[in-house]
Amino acid sequence: MLEKTFEPQAAEPRLYAQWEESGLFAPRAAAATDGAADAYSIVIPPPNVTGSLHVGHALNNTLQDILARYHRMKGKAVLWLPGTDHAGIATQMVVERQLAAAGNVGRRDMGRDAFIEKVWEWKAESGGAIVQQLRRLGASCDWSRERFTLDEGLNAAVRKVFVQLHKEGLIYRDKRLVNWDPHFQTAISDLEVEQREVDGAYWHFAYPLADGVTYEHPIAFDEDGKATEFETRDFIVVATTRPETMLGDTGVAVHPEDERYAGLVGKSVILPITGRRILIVADDYADPTKGSGAVKITPAHDFNDFQVGKRAGLDALNIMDAFGRITAADTSDVPAEYEGMDRFAARKAIVALAEEAGWLREIEKTKHVVPHGDRSGVVIEPWLTDQWYVDAHTLAQPALKAVEQGDTVFEPKSYEKIYFEWLRNIEPWCISRQLWWGHRIPAWYGRPFDQESRSWDMAGLETFVAESEEEALAAAEVHYGEAVQLAASAGEASQLISDGAGVEIAPPIWRDEDVLDTWFSSALWPFSTMGWPDDTDDLQRFYPTSDLVTAADIIFFWVARMMMMGLHFMDGEVPFKRVIINGLVRDEKGQKMSKSKGNVIDPLGIIDELGADPLRFTMAILSGTRDIKLSKQRIEGYRNFGTKLWNAARFSQMNEARRVEGFDPATVEQTINRWIRGELTKAERAVSEAIEGGRFDDAAGALYRFVWNVFCDWYLELAKPVFNGADEAAKAETRAMTAWTLDQTLKLLHPVMPFITEELWAELGKEGPAREGLLIGAEWPVLPDAFIDASAEAEIGWLVDLVGEIRGLRAEMNVPPAAKPPLAFVAPDAVTAERIARHRDLILTLGRVSEVGSAEAAPTGAVTFVSGGSTVALSLTGIIDLTAERARLEKEIAAFESDIGHVNKKLGNPNFVSRAAPEVVDEQRAKLAEAEAGKVKLQAALARLASL
Repeated sequence: MLEKTFEPQAAEPRLYAQWEESGLFAPRAAAATDGAADAYSIVIPPPNVTGSLHVGHALNNTLQDILARYHRMKGKAVLWLPGTDHAGIATQMVVERQLAAAGNVGRRDMGRDAFIEKVWEWKAESGGAIVQQLRRLGASCDWSRERFTLDEGLNAAVRKVFVQLHKEGLIYRDKRLVNWDPHFQTAISDLEVEQREVDGAYWHFAYPLADGVTYEHPIAFDEDGKATEFETRDFIVVATTRPETMLGDTGVAVHPEDERYAGLVGKSVILPITGRRILIVADDYADPTKGSGAVKITPAHDFNDFQVGKRAGLDALNIMDAFGRITAADTSDVPAEYEGMDRFAARKAIVALAEEAGWLREIEKTKHVVPHGDRSGVVIEPWLTDQWYVDAHTLAQPALKAVEQGDTVFEPKSYEKIYFEWLRNIEPWCISRQLWWGHRIPAWYGRPFDQESRSWDMAGLETFVAESEEEALAAAEVHYGEAVQLAASAGEASQLISDGAGVEIAPPIWRDEDVLDTWFSSALWPFSTMGWPDDTDDLQRFYPTSDLVTAADIIFFWVARMMMMGLHFMDGEVPFKRVIINGLVRDEKGQKMSKSKGNVIDPLGIIDELGADPLRFTMAILSGTRDIKLSKQRIEGYRNFGTKLWNAARFSQMNEARRVEGFDPATVEQTINRWIRGELTKAERAVSEAIEGGRFDDAAGALYRFVWNVFCDWYLELAKPVFNGADEAAKAETRAMTAWTLDQTLKLLHPVMPFITEELWAELGKEGPAREGLLIGAEWPVLPDAFIDASAEAEIGWLVDLVGEIRGLRAEMNVPPAAKPPLAFVAPDAVTAERIARHRDLILTLGRVSEVGSAEAAPTGAVTFVSGGSTVALSLTGIIDLTAERARLEKEIAAFESDIGHVNKKLGNPNFVSRAAPEVVDEQRAKLAEAEAGKVKLQAALARLASL
């Protein structure tokens, strides 16, 4: 006999161990008859090796597991390939902090090799904890194929891709602006930049015009906006939130159609702080409606300015070093007192100077968005530096075409717009990072060397890109025409050349110290994890993968890049046929979860307390919305759903509903059994179609309705009189049908709630004929259309609707639970009379009525309703106090009207609607709809009372 309750804390580890030991997480062995349709594959979006399971992971991996378990039960060879990402900057930060906390020297003092060894030690000891946490969620990955983005196989794939793209001219070095993190001393991706709103200011500076130039600047306007007064100016006012960058200004931009400055384009201003002469240029980037309409252009320290500078041919002067300190490395006119000064100290000094010298015209306080490093927390500096780039525009064209022609589809389709927009406007991809942990760039450098004069060009570089050190040395020897030597760094190479001046020395080469952007290796994930560049069985069988489940915020960082790399290196084959985008998990009010708000839901804490199944079911049923509003109460509600199923199984056991050898549901005769067979078939259709379509919310909704509303609330209730009756044949059939239906239900529910269903499968399998195997390996139900019986559906539907109407009316009219009023059908037709006769006992029991009769007219004191085409009367005389009930309803209606008036007043206030948070406005609209529906319902009840 089943225990009274399911104990997930004890059962889940045991069940997961059984699944792993069964070997069913691995794809079944290939058969000679297998075709492409017999395989299903999905690669996990690799979580950071430093990571811990959060609600986003819980959602994403629940959906992947539903797909894997469903297709496995459908008989396919399923590969769900897991792994973790080395997460360059995040992992390096963790280890550096650990070293600092332990009082050890910093990484630069340790040296590269010793530091990398420490990182590998940390990874072996505590890295990858998230993999164990995914197991707790129930993820049925093939752990025997687990990969890591820095394992030797992926290292080889990364080197090969880099070298090939370089040979094809698709990887190159260039000097461009990057997001520079002055704390970590590295370029970072846009995804690692956090935009924070801060208090700041626009400082308005007057830049004097050169060569004595003046112009008439409008200072007053009429109602039509036409200038009516002017003043003669010998300066242009520009505004900036970053005064320190003016040291690198090389231009001022105005809009080409701005009449105020039309005569100044091509003229120059003098940069007040340096005396540098800079050009006034026309560019659409300048907004005539914002500030003065003139903007300073600092190409080396602003992404928009960089583009303006390129269009206008302006110099790009880098006036900061890697630490965000002022430097005169690119220009000689930076005042000496600023050399080495921190950028924010320089800001204060420049503003003070401007105020003292009189070219500060205004300080306008404002709030504005400033980029910060998400790991370091420091302000990110747009910085001009030499980096490695991928020609993303060229690689993007096949990736665009593949989605345009439907080789890969997005679910929901609306997300294709994000994909298209980014790829059609794609910029070169900066792939180098100034870190030590990661895939080291396979490039070596040497100085240009003149054999005849035996002289070196110490400013130039020769580049040798190769998959190995041996190949790089061989290429260098061919280039130099003699043996070369390997130096540890550029500095050591320079020292060797200097020490060997006038002496015959082997030309030194050294390796690039940078590593590749983490997204570079993860862009290869769908094929590198399957053994590429070798032509492996896994690649032949499982590439391209079937589905990718991921979040919208990495469509461009990861999805698009996997498309580009997969198409380029896998003979034009897309890496996945479908991309399923899951929503963002927010709190119950729709707000983003954050530790500072205290609204974070920890999935591991939920699993500890409630088990994995309720969390999984909640994630599935809420997954259809872009923003998922999650609360612990909702998860607790779906724990009750599991409890309902468990109790239904116990009830079935107590009523001796056991599996019967050779039972054939096609042969059942009882109406309720023919009905539940059809309802189960419809549920199977709905669940299968929803999972196949990636509509996990629809699948979970169909399961909920069938298990709770159909099987538990109606079928088992309808079966009770049979179980307790004297008809042994009906009893035996209903017991067998209950057991069979429960088995099929467990199969349908298993992909979403695997633990409780597996436990019930084992426990119920102890009764009746021996059951072989685990539920995870069972076949998905395939039920024929003939199981849907129209006559049984009509008859039980009639009964269900009737009882539902009676129950609704009792609640509406406030009939005491113990009261059993008489029920009468008004002039029923022959079909209805037959149904009444067959189901009289059920109507009496389920409707809690004293009798079921018929009459030519509705009795006095009865309320009437229509059900199944018949008028039905429920006599309430002497059962309810009409006066008291009327007063109650009028009071409740008045309360609803008050609520409606209050909410309407709020929603009718434009200030409230425009200023309140969207989730607050939505909450008020929902409250209004609920109040209006409640009022209508009570008014109907009041009208019924009036008829009495």
